[in-house]
Amino acid sequence: MDNIEQYIEALIFASEQGIRTEEIIYCLQASFEQDFTTEDISNYIRKISEKYNNDAFAIEVVKINNGYQFLTKKQYHAAISLLQIQRSKKKLSQAALETLAIIAYKQPVTKTDIEQIRGVNCDYSIQKLLEKELIVITGKSDAIGKPILYGTSNLFMDYFGINDIKELPQLKEVTDGGSSIGEQAE
Repeated sequence: MDNIEQYIEALIFASEQGIRTEEIIYCLQASFEQDFTTEDISNYIRKISEKYNNDAFAIEVVKINNGYQFLTKKQYHAAISLLQIQRSKKKLSQAALETLAIIAYKQPVTKTDIEQIRGVNCDYSIQKLLEKELIVITGKSDAIGKPILYGTSNLFMDYFGINDIKELPQLKEVTDGGSSIGEQAE
């Protein structure tokens, strides 16, 4: 029971959004089969906050929207912004580009349709394109199982400098017109 503070610290750290005092109490009571009060939790959180107020730490405990969260201290925000900008500018993989092209030309399209065209699983590419907000979920198909339909986003339009999907080059414009297998060059 000496390490309750570490349990609370772990709960705050593991929570993707602010964790409320009630949630902390619930987790601790379920783990230790002992009652905790709001005052108990407030005292532990105060101790954790004091610990992270030390200049040796780049993070701090912040109360936001009635919950607690670890956030980076303000003095490090500029460096973190640069990292986020740098990461967001990373190029798309060949697989993601192929998946994006299929979605752009065939939208609205299901994951199964994309996978039939590419011949491989597209879960990762679709997830990355959703994270980069280049594609969006446009609804559900009427097919069996009601699969999700994907389409391009407004950010896609901005990124490629087009106003309408009809402005994409026609597939015949994209091909190089080179010799195909079986054709003889003159």
